[in-house]
Amino acid sequence: MSALRTVLGEAVAAAFAAEGVDASAVRVTASDRPDLADFQSNAALSLARAAGANPRDLAGRVAARLNGDPRLAAVDVAGPGFINLKVADGTLATRAAEVASDLQRTGAAAVDEPRRVVIDYAGPNVAKPMHVGHLRSSIIGESLKRLFRFRGDTVWGDAHFGDWGFQMGLLIVACADEGRASAFMVDGDGPFPAESPVTLDDLERLYPAAAARAKEDAGFRDRARKATAELQAGRAGYRALWAHFVAVSRGALQREFGALGVTFDLWNGESDADPLMPEMIAHLEATGLLVEDDGARVVHVARPGETRKKKLADGSVVEAPSPPPLLVISSEGSAMYGTTDLATILDRRKSLDPDLILYVVDERQAEHFEQVFRAAHLAGYAPEGSLQHLGFGTMNGPDGKPFKTRAGGVLKLHDLITMATHKARERLREAELGDDLPAEEFEDIAHKVAVAALKFADLSNARTTSYVFDLDRFTSFEGRTGPYLLYQAVRIKSLLRKAAGQGVSTGSIVIAEPAERDLALTLDAFEQAVDEAYAKRAPHLLAEHAYRLAQSFSKFYAACPVLVAPDAAARSSRLALAEAALAQLETALDLLGIETPERM
Repeated sequence: MSALRTVLGEAVAAAFAAEGVDASAVRVTASDRPDLADFQSNAALSLARAAGANPRDLAGRVAARLNGDPRLAAVDVAGPGFINLKVADGTLATRAAEVASDLQRTGAAAVDEPRRVVIDYAGPNVAKPMHVGHLRSSIIGESLKRLFRFRGDTVWGDAHFGDWGFQMGLLIVACADEGRASAFMVDGDGPFPAESPVTLDDLERLYPAAAARAKEDAGFRDRARKATAELQAGRAGYRALWAHFVAVSRGALQREFGALGVTFDLWNGESDADPLMPEMIAHLEATGLLVEDDGARVVHVARPGETRKKKLADGSVVEAPSPPPLLVISSEGSAMYGTTDLATILDRRKSLDPDLILYVVDERQAEHFEQVFRAAHLAGYAPEGSLQHLGFGTMNGPDGKPFKTRAGGVLKLHDLITMATHKARERLREAELGDDLPAEEFEDIAHKVAVAALKFADLSNARTTSYVFDLDRFTSFEGRTGPYLLYQAVRIKSLLRKAAGQGVSTGSIVIAEPAERDLALTLDAFEQAVDEAYAKRAPHLLAEHAYRLAQSFSKFYAACPVLVAPDAAARSSRLALAEAALAQLETALDLLGIETPERM
């Protein structure tokens, strides 16, 4: 059996069709009055006019046709023509049993036609430590990668490493000035030292100092530009030094990402697209897309006569210019940021041939991606619709502005995770959880609680919205938080261990109590949550389902005792519901990138 919404939708559509009405748009949704019904259809309100009928009369005739359906306990019409459906207990039991037996997918089907998908997220850079600005991209991108794989797609998560460009020239010159890289400054093919002349601390110190100096010192800036050009032209010593920059930075970044449970299949950087630049430029020239513009070379991406509406902060709407041209080659002859992105699309097309590329990048980059995507479509590198920018809002402080440290600086991601882990330890001790566990296991639990707090706080918000960072609220074991969900999962695991110790096993599911109905309906709703989260690229819909499921189980646990149920059949049935709830809750949390501990 498919999800109840699907099968009941088919039944309601068939009933409308039997009344001679076009039923192609008929839908069934979860009831907005669960005290009255489980599902509802409002189709009669929109279809009655075309059928020349009164909406309530049409709804009544459809309801009469549905009244004999054994899957339904009751069908009635409310208001001007709402059709209310209450599912039979036996139907709910059958559906819950299907979810319980499907421990791999827990009730959510795979797509019929899998795709090849690249998800570009995180965007770390050489010599720059991860900070809170990387958090949302990393968390959202990782969740989408897991979701798309769960649906059956072939997915590559790509960090799109920032390892090319002017910042590399700055580092080369800064290292040379400190006498750190003299062995790499000589001409020729080497050999060059295999040991890195710099540590991550060195890079984190050198880069901001060099960037600041370049703004004030024209001679230093020119030397850095020359070093950048020689690096990109293939100077062997510079390439060898650059490789050390990349290796040192990547090793540290992998540790930071690992602490968050974020992984990548590809660490392709901007440098990987560089070899395709000549081919791409030649192609853009040959097709007439690359044109001169005030000394630079650009691709015009606006459509003829195109204008657009723009909403201002005061709510007024004005005419705004079309997207400006994509700057490909600057007046100084340098390839630009958009040039690299365009070449990366070409590279992915050649190496992976994806059907879809998703870019999980700050909403403020929307215009840039619109320019790049349009240029890619014009050049024939990607079909319309195959490139999508998934923008997101910011994580803000109490002042409503992007989160900063108390000193006003950008908070490193490592420091954020450390803060959250410290707070998680406090919360566990306050709740007297894990006091009797070995220190190593307690620390592992504290880390899981911290990561769950950060990830759920982020992913429970719609991707496009901003939210306020509140560590005290995020780490609470009560309310709509990651730690609350972990606690409910651990509670079910404890119940299952006790049941095994008492020799109680799962059995046939029987639905008799309201709390059992509610839990079975929530289990059934997972497929819809997964389907909508996938279609809308919206992990918050999975977070909402996980929270509803945890709440539903909590109510079930309180109202329907499992191990002291009145008879063996009830004990086995309720234990099966509990086991299904745990499997689905852990599946949903895993799709959010959240790992559950075995105990607390």
